[in-house]
Amino acid sequence: MLQPKRTRFRKAFKGRIHGASKGGFELNFGQFGLKALEPERITARQIEAARRAMTRHMRRAGRVWIRIFPDLPVSKKPTEVRMGKGKGAPEFWCCRVAPGRIMFELDGVSAELAREALRLAAAKLPIKTRFVQRIVE
Repeated sequence: MLQPKRTRFRKAFKGRIHGASKGGFELNFGQFGLKALEPERITARQIEAARRAMTRHMRRAGRVWIRIFPDLPVSKKPTEVRMGKGKGAPEFWCCRVAPGRIMFELDGVSAELAREALRLAAAKLPIKTRFVQRIVE
């Protein structure tokens, strides 16, 4: 699963996801993409599950780009522990995804195959998404 090799700080604030995506809202690598329509935190497990669903459906044909990276540690206190005594230990990694962000890109496959692969990937994610395609002139 994806996670940073090292970070400056071990724990991070929760933060909020305001407004539309500041960057990463255009297709840069492939012909087809999956765009986020809602703000949400996407975990490394969800990214990996989506990637596996796509590559399995495409039978390893074509190319996949993952445009998001889980760089935010999420801490969690153990169950049945009283309030206080500091913040819990880092449990998993996630990334903040704002609306408009391209999360995955595909190339080297037909439009129908790409649409179905990205539909399967979207089923693994906790947000509404949209299939986007590069307009060829």
